[in-house]
Parts: sequence; C-alpha cells; structure tokens
Amino acid sequence: MRVAIRVDASLQMGTGHLHRSLSLAQALRALGAQVRFVTRYLGVDSAAIMREQRFDAVHVLPASENRKPDDSIAHAAWAQVHQEDDVYQTTAELEAFDPDWVVVDSYSFDAQWHDSVREALDCRIAVIDDLADRNISADLLIDHNLDDDHDEKYVGVLRRPAKLLGGPQYGLLAPAFARGEKYEFWSEVRGIGIFMGGGDALNFTEKVFEAVVAAGFEGALEIVTTSANPHLPRLRKLTAGRCDTSISVDLPDLVAFFARHDLQIGAGGGATWERCCIGVPSVLIITAGNQNVVAPQLASRGIAATPSQTTVDAIAATIRALIDDPELRRELARKARETVDGNGANRVAVAMLADTLTVRPAAAGDSENLFNWRNAPENRVMMNNPEEMDWARHVAWLDRVLSDTARKLFVGEVGGQPVGSIRFDLEESGATEVSLHLDPGFHSLGLGPHLLAAGEAASGADVFVAKVLEKNRPSQLLFERGGYTRTAPESWRKDTS
Repeated sequence: MRVAIRVDASLQMGTGHLHRSLSLAQALRALGAQVRFVTRYLGVDSAAIMREQRFDAVHVLPASENRKPDDSIAHAAWAQVHQEDDVYQTTAELEAFDPDWVVVDSYSFDAQWHDSVREALDCRIAVIDDLADRNISADLLIDHNLDDDHDEKYVGVLRRPAKLLGGPQYGLLAPAFARGEKYEFWSEVRGIGIFMGGGDALNFTEKVFEAVVAAGFEGALEIVTTSANPHLPRLRKLTAGRCDTSISVDLPDLVAFFARHDLQIGAGGGATWERCCIGVPSVLIITAGNQNVVAPQLASRGIAATPSQTTVDAIAATIRALIDDPELRRELARKARETVDGNGANRVAVAMLADTLTVRPAAAGDSENLFNWRNAPENRVMMNNPEEMDWARHVAWLDRVLSDTARKLFVGEVGGQPVGSIRFDLEESGATEVSLHLDPGFHSLGLGPHLLAAGEAASGADVFVAKVLEKNRPSQLLFERGGYTRTAPESWRKDTS
C-alpha cells in the first residue's frame, strides 16, 4: 500500500506535527507500506529531519506566489500559501506515486483541500487533528487528545462519514517510546527536565528556567531544545551561571531524557503524551491556544499538573508544591503511565492497512498470542465460556486443534503483525461453526470484517454458523454485515453454496 503524508514545521507551528507524522510513517513502513512525504520549507528544514529518519522519498514544495491565506480557516496563515495552490502543488508531486492514502497534518487546510486531493488522486484521506475548528472531509480522523466524547466534538465539522480514532491510545509516538526505558519513581526530586517544543518562538524556556530558580531548586537541570530555536544563544548565556545545568540540542529522541529526571516541565503539545508514556510526573505550560483544553483536562484527572497562570511566580509555585509532595508526584506518574502505552502509531497504521489483512494457518509458535487473546478480559466477557484458561490446558487444546482435520485455525495478520485469530469447526450437520478473537490492543479499528472475510475464503467451507451472546452487539453487527442471518436469539447462519 502507498501512503503519502503532507506535513510542515515552522517556528510558529512548532515541530510537533512533523514528529507525530514521522511516528505514523515509521509504523506504516514497519508494516510494509511505501511512504512518501510532501512538505514545504517554512523556516525549519523538515525535509532534512525526515531524511534523518531514513525517509528519502521527500517532495519539497516550491515557494508560492499566492501567500494570501484563506480567511475562513483560523490557522490558514501557518501554511504561508493559499490552500488552493497547495492542492495543485501537492497533487502534482503525488500523481505518479498514485497513493492509496494521503495523510494530512495541518490546521491550515480544511474540507476543500481534503476533497480536492481525494478527487485528484482517487485516494482516501486521513486527517490528524485535535482542534475541530474547521470543516473536515476525512475517511479516517485521528485525534489523540483526551475528550469525553470525540463524536460530539466533531459534530458539525465532519463533512462525510469518517472512522474516528480518538483518545491517547492513538497517540502518534515514535516506536522508541513503547519499547524504551520508563521512569522509576524517586521520592526526592534529583533532577528537572525542561522541553518547551522544537521551536519555542515565544521563549517559554527562559520563563520556566526562571521559575525553577525562583522555586529554590538546586539540583540538576537539563534543558532540551533544537537548533531551530532562535533563542538558543540567549539561553546558553542565561544558564551559564547556574551549577549543574546543561542544554541538550537536537536529541534523536527524548526517551532517555524524560526517564532520567524526577520532574518534567513542558508545553502542553504532542510531547505531553511522550511524557505520559515514560511515566514521569509533569508540569504542563499552556503555550498555545489549542492547549487550553488538553492541559486542564489532564490536570483535572490527576495526570499532570498545570499552573493557574503562565507567570514565573505561578509556575514556580507549582514546581515547589510538587517538589514538596512526593506522593502527589507518585500518583501523577502512575496515572500518566496508565493513559498512554506508546502503541498508538501502530494502531493507526493497522487501521489504515486493515483491508490488506490476510490469514495463515496457525502453528505451535502462535501459542502465546492465542493464549493472551483468548484470556483477555475484554474478549472473555463476550464468550459463551468466559472462564479463564490456564497455560497447560491451552497448550493441550491447541495441540488437539492443530491435529484435528475437522478444525481449521488461522491467524490474521496486517503487514506481518498478528492481530487476531479465527477458527472453523466442522459440525455433523455439515455446517462450519466460526469463532474469532481480536488482539484487544486492536479493538475498534475495523479489523473484524476483514478477518471474517479472509477466514471464510481460506476455510473452503460453504455454510457457516456462529453463536453470539445477545449482549454482544459488536459481534452481532459483524456477522450481520458479513451476510449472516439470525436464526435464533444467539444463532447466526450464512450459506454461500
């Protein structure tokens, strides 16, 4: 499958859009997709950052003569081009690539851009968003922010039916965060880390540094920024007089940085979810309007702390309170880790590639995955037999299934990633009973219909039956949409002969 990603970076918008798009690109590439980027130079060399991550297929759009923004879009000026010109340039670059998907991460483009690119390239559109401040025409919408009801958030904004993946479980983090070291709690604050974003055009880093000093903290202090930060020379001069203070520039990833300090202070943007994944207690500073919802929500749920104002005194008071309260920091760290597991980019990539799902015969080497899927509480609650199976019984069961010619067990995969299983048992009546389990980490991605269809095709059977609990509405819809007819309250049947 071919996927194109349209994303920019600048001092005004920061580098968060770029990095979350790169995380998705890495996940797509790992599943076998071909990925190309389209970007525009807006003061940050986004193309160079992409190539550093081994993405060589990068199209850099030329400067446009028509820099007048579309006044109907709140953040249109960020693109430094009218969206009609961007449509023309983007589609011209991608026509030969013939993408199946175009992912766009830009607050500057609305439904007009989405519809025009979809029509020109005959592709599906995935939109990464968290503002819901303009019309959106997406086939897939990804919003990794917390919200009580993402569907309600986008009412009146979505211009066509879209699959909506909402919540921190879809946070687009680099693979290093899922597999990297996590923060180990320490009752004393030995070190503080500051990262206010890749650009930090308003120089919040200096304000936070002053707040740390005002809070009376005398331990290790590390500031992380990038070479794109226009205030870097001033920061070096400002921090030179404080002992045990360092500035790290252009780190390849922030995993170790987040893990090595007992308190992190940062902007309430995309790096918020990275800190959560590492499980470090954090102070979030609202540096942009789009953070006015996320940071207070995290604070109200006890996931991060947020000062009442962005003044030096208010930030210092929050820092001091956390230094003095180890139990509060422990609780912040625990809830942060529970919020983000770091696998969001993989989930989104699997959702995008769902219609490439294939099945293969299960083997003994699949035993651990099958065991975990079978015993997952989310799956057992909907089973006819919800009893948890122990390992010995499971191994014996799998051995019987694999050696029984009347039973066929398949594993579903997307790009080599196992996502679930489907089993067919031949009954005396001649019908074949079907049952399936998805990896609970991939629930709600739309994989069920593809697993069912691929399994049926591989089974060689003509007549299928299934037993579905009356309370299991998702499975009822799955079989109904798969061409099954309900023959009793918990019985379904499909005849393809």
